[in-house]
Amino acid sequence: MKNLRISHKLWGAVVAIVIALAAVVGTSAYRSAATQARSAQVTADMAMRVEAALRWAGLTETNAARTQAIIVSSDPAMEAEFKDLIAATSAQITEVQKSLEALPLSEADKAQMAAIVAARKTMTELRARARQLKADGQQAEATALVKQSYSPAVAAYLQTLRDFVQLQQRNAQAGQQAVAAERLVTVRVGALAVALLVACMVAGAYVLIRSIQQPLAEANALAARIAGGDLSATQTSVRGDELGDLLRSLQTMGDSLGRMVQQVRRSTDSIAIASAEIAAGNQDLSARTEQTSSNLQQTAATMEQFSSTLQQSAGSAREASGLAEGASGVARRGGEVVAQVVATMEEIQQSSRKIEDIIGVIDGIAFQTNILALNAAVEAARAGEQGRGFAVVAGEVRLLAGRSAEAAREIKGLIGASVERVHAGSRLVQDAGATMADIVQSVQRVADMIGEVTAATSQQSAGISQVNQAVGHLDQMTQQNAALVEESAAAAQSLREQADQLTRTVSVFRVDHGAGFAPGAAAAQAPVAAPTARLTPRPTPSTPPRPAPRAVAAPAKAPAKVPTQGPRPTPAPAPALQVAGAPVSAAAAGDRPAPASPPPSKGSAPAPKPAAAARATAGGGDDDWTSF
Repeated sequence: MKNLRISHKLWGAVVAIVIALAAVVGTSAYRSAATQARSAQVTADMAMRVEAALRWAGLTETNAARTQAIIVSSDPAMEAEFKDLIAATSAQITEVQKSLEALPLSEADKAQMAAIVAARKTMTELRARARQLKADGQQAEATALVKQSYSPAVAAYLQTLRDFVQLQQRNAQAGQQAVAAERLVTVRVGALAVALLVACMVAGAYVLIRSIQQPLAEANALAARIAGGDLSATQTSVRGDELGDLLRSLQTMGDSLGRMVQQVRRSTDSIAIASAEIAAGNQDLSARTEQTSSNLQQTAATMEQFSSTLQQSAGSAREASGLAEGASGVARRGGEVVAQVVATMEEIQQSSRKIEDIIGVIDGIAFQTNILALNAAVEAARAGEQGRGFAVVAGEVRLLAGRSAEAAREIKGLIGASVERVHAGSRLVQDAGATMADIVQSVQRVADMIGEVTAATSQQSAGISQVNQAVGHLDQMTQQNAALVEESAAAAQSLREQADQLTRTVSVFRVDHGAGFAPGAAAAQAPVAAPTARLTPRPTPSTPPRPAPRAVAAPAKAPAKVPTQGPRPTPAPAPALQVAGAPVSAAAAGDRPAPASPPPSKGSAPAPKPAAAARATAGGGDDDWTSF
């Protein structure tokens, strides 16, 4: 039972109860159903037998009445009418008899059936004799036979059927009584089985509760000891169920809690040492932060001067850009005038070409006039005396045409010379226009370059202003960092106090073999007490920085420098932060911009720094902080 799981025990008990209940209920239901079926069967058989007997009696009474009517009546039609009916009814009675004999019958039923069959046989024989006498014409004898023998036989026959019905009723009552007795037995057996089942359930529940209560009490005692701080309690269990697992888990929890308490105590000792080192390092960090702030202020002043110079250069560049723009405008206007002169020369050249064309037309007219005058003179000569006057006119016309042609040739020569000069002047003007356009383009390029220089100077001035603002913000953040360093020092002191409180809290636990608590506490108290001289409050960032914390004189053997976590977002890299007493590296000191005023004298460090260095060396070089 100890190695059986509680779930298996509970499920086993439930399954056993269910099986037992199912068996009791099933048996009771089966017996009740069987009893009910038997009762129904007895009732149905009785009803069928009674119904058959009553029908048999009814058919018999009908045939008896018909027979008496035939025998007593002297009407031949009566016999003809009832003869077939009597035969059919007799056939029905025979079928009823056969169906009744086919039913399950007891010995008493069979004996009564034999009496019924005998009575029927007697009645049938008497009916046959009476009908035979009637057929033979012996009406009086037939009537006497019916009254004296046939009617009593019919009455006896019907009485046997009534006795059979009464017998069936008595059998039905006996069957119902037997069924009731069987039902009573079934109920009593079921009640006894339920009582036995309840007794078994109570006994099983008692055993199951005992098997659960004892290990639970052991687990409760172990948990109470652990809750009281006694982590050295041990409990062994060989049980294989869930309670055994619970005891083993509680034991494992106590062991794990003991190891955790030991580890927490060692961690509190380390935290106390580390908090002291953090406080000492925060003092040095505060001094370096103040030095960085001074350097940033000097850098901001230099950037202001550089920004002012760039603004002056930007103003001069803007003035030069304005002058270049003026020269470019004058050159553009000169280019426009030259372009107008070129256009005017082009128009003069076109007018000269038109005049030359007109002179050509005049020369052609003079030539045609001369030809016409010559023809007129020839015609006048042919006319003789009548044409002499016309010849004189023709001669004058030829003279005029000749003079016109000569004048046209002279004008053409003059116009040709003018056209040549216009061509030459037009070429010169075009060359002057091209030269002026080159001058305009050159002046424009100069103006554009000066504009670009002006824009670049403005951008540089804006960039310097942004850098100056960034330096100002950086200086402000440096001042804030100094304040945060002060808060960090206070937090380190609070951390050490909380570590002491945690040590006292954990000391209430008792673990096996003493857990080494006392040696750990002694080891923790010595390093923690030393840095108290370093945790003096420093002034706010508004007060002048103390020169003592900034002293970084290199001792004979400098402790290992703690590396920084990443580059600082300042224009010039600040020296890497170090453990208390460690010097600044030469590379960092060389990269740092020179302050406006010489730093304080680098003398020997104050008295607390060698103590901090000694603590760092005694701690095995386990630095718990790097940079802030």
